[in-house]
Amino acid sequence: MAENKQSLPSNGKTVEKLVEEISKLSVLDLSELVSALQEKLGVSGVPVVAAAAAPAAGEAPAAADEGGNKTVIMTGAGDNKIGVIKALREINQNWTLMEAKGMTEALPAEVLKDAKAEDAKSAESKLKAAGATVELK
Repeated sequence: MAENKQSLPSNGKTVEKLVEEISKLSVLDLSELVSALQEKLGVSGVPVVAAAAAPAAGEAPAAADEGGNKTVIMTGAGDNKIGVIKALREINQNWTLMEAKGMTEALPAEVLKDAKAEDAKSAESKLKAAGATVELK
């Protein structure tokens, strides 16, 4: 384990350099970067709670027909973008301020994918209360 600790400083410097470069990007560029990384790495920004349902992906279409898993799509941010950004970060605390802001600018934006119906309804109500236009699929 001591060997791993010795290699951390060089990795830390690499990460610091990446953070410096990424912090220079515009919100739109950050949004595109996040999407490209998610696609390349095969991951998504889905909350961990919703990701637990992901292994049953083969069953998802049948469950969706029965009112099971839902996808929440924000189609408009409305006039109160700050409130919508706060609502987005409340729905997924892992999103940074920049990611949430980027979602309000790159519409339509998928907020939750294959989430439980109750989680989707909760997210929908939070976003609508903040002034966003939302669709459930």
